[in-house]
Amino acid sequence: MTEMVHGTGPAHAGEPVLSRWWHTVDRWTISCVLLLFGAGLLLALASSPPLATRNNLPPFHYFERQAFFGAVALAVMFVVSLMSPVTIRRWAVFGCIASFVALILLPFIGTDFGKGATRWISLGFASVQPSEFLKPCLAVVAAWFLSAAQEPGGPPGRTLSLALVLAAVFLLVLQPDFGQAALILFAWGVMYFASGAPILLIVALAGLVLAGSTLAYNGSAHFARRIDGFLAAEVDSRSQLGYATAAIQEGGMFGLGVGEGQVKWQLPDAHTDFIIAVAAEEYGFVLVAFIIGLYATICLRALSRLMRERDPFVRLAGTGVVAIFSAQAMINMGVAVRLLPAKGMTLPFVSYGGSSLVAMGLMMGVLLALTRARPQGEIGDILLTRGR
Repeated sequence: MTEMVHGTGPAHAGEPVLSRWWHTVDRWTISCVLLLFGAGLLLALASSPPLATRNNLPPFHYFERQAFFGAVALAVMFVVSLMSPVTIRRWAVFGCIASFVALILLPFIGTDFGKGATRWISLGFASVQPSEFLKPCLAVVAAWFLSAAQEPGGPPGRTLSLALVLAAVFLLVLQPDFGQAALILFAWGVMYFASGAPILLIVALAGLVLAGSTLAYNGSAHFARRIDGFLAAEVDSRSQLGYATAAIQEGGMFGLGVGEGQVKWQLPDAHTDFIIAVAAEEYGFVLVAFIIGLYATICLRALSRLMRERDPFVRLAGTGVVAIFSAQAMINMGVAVRLLPAKGMTLPFVSYGGSSLVAMGLMMGVLLALTRARPQGEIGDILLTRGR
């Protein structure tokens, strides 16, 4: 006995590939991604001309690059969403290896673009941030290990996945990039918990993370400076957080109007890390709430479909990708309103950035592929098969 999960209409044998994709993919998620990308283009029109002026470039230089890389990201999302979970897993292994090699080479061939952390590889016409592509690949490979550990006589997948994640965290801390390291640890913790790990072990791991953060604070001036700025009783009105906070307060419910915002002239990262401040100042809480609603819809739709998934690998990999995507969005917006210390993390599909856009296209393609409706055996049949 088989049935089609996720409540999407069944695909018929011999049905064309595109037609089968359309009938099995989550169209709500696709719509939300397109709306987020549209919001990103709208905000790029507002935030990027001041940066182009400062760099003596045509006014819409960064907007045009945003549109180009966004088109590439959407194409990547579409192609990856056509793949089967097995194909996703195979390519994720290669992607994980390539990302690790790039991270190892960063101290020798990387650049920091004056930001104090070596995170990018410059290609001349563009730059690549390896950690952006590592995140979805690592989530898939770690889910593979964790699901393999549940098979009778399977490998020590939990230990292998932890070793893989700790290796990635070590390379990220060397940059230093504590934000991405924390994001990867968080996603792995969510997958580990979903795989059946006891809550006491999760608490113990959280304690280790806290101890590691304390060591980082005492050993890294870059990390300590950001934490001190976050914990300060008063925010310097001339700092990035000060300008962002003032812009959000000025925007109110409906904003100051298109082109009327000033924060884009004051912040060097208005088009990336603090893009939500531009949205709040010019369009008000209405647009910010709309953007938050789009992220919430993507996450809830994915989780609701994954809850009915019977393949442990698909369920865990999808959960890891959702955790990364949602946490990154929350961190970016949390920094802008001073709920979190500065992390240097983009807002998915909205912030400017070639690596970020293409990597998010890859991540959403993986999520769409994993949550597509597929014929699956009755759960009783699966349990009986494993018991033989």
